[in-house]
Amino acid sequence: QWTTPAHVYLVGYETFREDCTANPQSPPRRRVWDVVVLDEAQRIKNRDSELSRKCKLLERRRAWALSGTPLENNLDELASILEFVTPRGGSDPPRSIPLGPALLDQHRSLQLRRRKADVLPQLPPKLGSRVILPLVGKQRESYERAERDGVIQLRERGTAVRIENVLELITRLKQVCNFCPASGRSAKLDDLDQRLATLEAEGHRALVFSQFTDGEYGARAIAAQLASYRPLLYTGDLSARQRDEIIREFKEDSSRTVLILSLRAGGQGLNLQEASYVFHFDRWWNPAVERQAEDRSHRLGQTFPVQVYTYTCERTIEERIDQILRSKQRLFDEVIDDVTIDLGAALTAEELFGLFGLAPPPRTESRLHRG
Repeated sequence: QWTTPAHVYLVGYETFREDCTANPQSPPRRRVWDVVVLDEAQRIKNRDSELSRKCKLLERRRAWALSGTPLENNLDELASILEFVTPRGGSDPPRSIPLGPALLDQHRSLQLRRRKADVLPQLPPKLGSRVILPLVGKQRESYERAERDGVIQLRERGTAVRIENVLELITRLKQVCNFCPASGRSAKLDDLDQRLATLEAEGHRALVFSQFTDGEYGARAIAAQLASYRPLLYTGDLSARQRDEIIREFKEDSSRTVLILSLRAGGQGLNLQEASYVFHFDRWWNPAVERQAEDRSHRLGQTFPVQVYTYTCERTIEERIDQILRSKQRLFDEVIDDVTIDLGAALTAEELFGLFGLAPPPRTESRLHRG
């Protein structure tokens, strides 16, 4: 329908990409647009992606990029979005913006930042609390054994050890922090159970997020242990129809007080104002992803303050990582006006290996990139 006369053309990213791929001389590429607006502009965060390249080839007098998370991993993503915002005439090649102080200066000059407090002053506050729990009994024994054996294996690899090996150990230790592999007990679940009992008695409803989906350490395990609450379970392995039905039931049936979601499947695109309590059962590398998940509840239509609880197990890898991420969050808050980025991507190899008292081998990539 590109040839149909109109003042405004609305198109999805996939359709736009397919139209331009099928015909390099397609109408979107053959006219000069007064303004091109990208919603969810982080879709072009990868400079090298086909979609990013095609968007930047559009001839445009003005360009607007709308995003709640303009950075998720690294400054390359911000540069990619700013390259699109720069107007482009027919003879102008797509512009490449180098990293460095000039990038942040340009970002500040071009960004129009709107916080919820600015545009939704009537929205109740969102309050965050860290819940630090000790591991006891068999769960503590299982954790210490897993970390001790894992560090021995890393040392045995010598110079062949890679960041991926460290990340595998971190994932394993996170899982043990969730549930004891020997007994199935969980310090987090015991605390969560008590809080949910109180909330349900008071007529409140809750969302519980986990980065894991399995039935041993993740969302399915949590749902099984909380069966008395008749929780609903929302994960990425369900069909779209099943996911829609779960959300419909949670919104329409007030007796369903607990919704358990995998972080990646349920952390964006949902409106769940019916819940006013949010629990992060475990931590993801990217605080922006966690904030997006919390905002499923904290959005227009919410009438109660939203209370967010984040679990961290004492004297574990969770506590060590949390300390590093919190310090780096303060640094980035100062540098880029509190735009949230993936602080995991800012961890150096030295910091990751240092979590276990190790030094990285020579020529290890110094910086991580994770979404």
